[in-house]
Amino acid sequence: MFDTLTQRLTAIFDRLRGYGRLTEENIQEALREVRVALLEADVNFKVVKAFVERVHAKAVGQDVLQSLTPGQQVVKVVHDELMELLGGSGHRLAMAPHPPTVIMLMGLQGSGKTTSAAKLARHFQRQGQHPLLAAADVYRPAAVEQLQTLGAQLQIPVVGNAGQKPLEICQEALRTAADRGLSPVILDTAGRLHIDEPMLEELRMLKREVHPHHVLLVADAMTGQDAVTMAERFNSAVGIDAVIMTKLDGDARGGAALSIRQVIGRPIAFVGTGEKPDALEPFHPDRMASRILGMGDVVSLVEKAQAGVDQAKAEELARKIREESFTLEDFADQLKQLRSMGPLGELMQMIPFFKGAKGVPTELKGEEGELRRYEAIIGSMTPQERVEPQIINGSRRSRIARGSGTSVQDVNRLLKQYAQLKKMMRGLKQLEGRAGKLKGLPFQMPGR
Repeated sequence: MFDTLTQRLTAIFDRLRGYGRLTEENIQEALREVRVALLEADVNFKVVKAFVERVHAKAVGQDVLQSLTPGQQVVKVVHDELMELLGGSGHRLAMAPHPPTVIMLMGLQGSGKTTSAAKLARHFQRQGQHPLLAAADVYRPAAVEQLQTLGAQLQIPVVGNAGQKPLEICQEALRTAADRGLSPVILDTAGRLHIDEPMLEELRMLKREVHPHHVLLVADAMTGQDAVTMAERFNSAVGIDAVIMTKLDGDARGGAALSIRQVIGRPIAFVGTGEKPDALEPFHPDRMASRILGMGDVVSLVEKAQAGVDQAKAEELARKIREESFTLEDFADQLKQLRSMGPLGELMQMIPFFKGAKGVPTELKGEEGELRRYEAIIGSMTPQERVEPQIINGSRRSRIARGSGTSVQDVNRLLKQYAQLKKMMRGLKQLEGRAGKLKGLPFQMPGR
């Protein structure tokens, strides 16, 4: 997400940081480039104009121009304004004092509304709550069945069938939640291929009858400014509290996310970052502003690591490192845990100033193919080979390559990286005596 914009802004501000002193002309030149970069990222032109004017007013102040690090001060001004543009302190969904909390979702067909309903339910489930899904989209073919399937996969109850009316389904969901002590109730309402009055009237009726605590619009980031226009229409016709921005991982420009709050006055609450049920994140404007400027997002990275890493396995790994008993089986397990944290490209964006790095290995550019190949290769080995890789000769390598659908070169590369990892771990063991007892280590792939 925001790949192109991040690259452009990083280059602009790297140049600013290189100046010993800044003049107003330097800043104006940089801001002209920022304006172009934002417009090319499909940010609303009125939003761009206002943003650049605010940055300029603050950046040419004496506190900036006469500071010891004027370039850094300008970057800070841009960061603070970006954070404000994205929503300031962010938006969190408060739970109702008397459950169940009712959350109503709406949006066009194809925006990811039904999958977002399931992801949102999963989000609350992971927080220890007991959500209920209402399949009130009875018009789109297989919409009800899709939500029922997703609910079954996540072990989250789903109310509704295609033979019922949307209001009946929503009311049944509220009764069921009250009887079973479930909360929140997430309503997946009907969408259309385009905005029409019958759809809007039905949404207004549901909102009037059900009295949801939160009304969230699901918007597709890939549609750019069309998503902003759509959000304006829904907000004026029905009224919304916040936005779930989907498919942000596939949008390299990000113009909709940067425009929507300023245009409609409603914040982004969640962003969809992938296909998996866990690929829905609360939106943090400060963290996103840092990512856009190439500063990384260490807090989110740590949160992903905490969620994706099994503590018991981490402690077992630490023991094996101390005892030098780390095997290819353990290597494969670490690969799985790494992949569970999300696409590698997304993780790399969270590392400070990673975008400025050159020569990034292919497997770290958001592609998981390399890791999947490694898992397949290890899966094709015998138990003895995983424990004693030194016995893997030429004929064994050919057999493993055939069994995993890879090449001998792939097998050789894996064994080389495993050897490098073992060497690194021997170094860590030696360091342990001086730095204290190891309590578990995140997996890092050695360079080729």
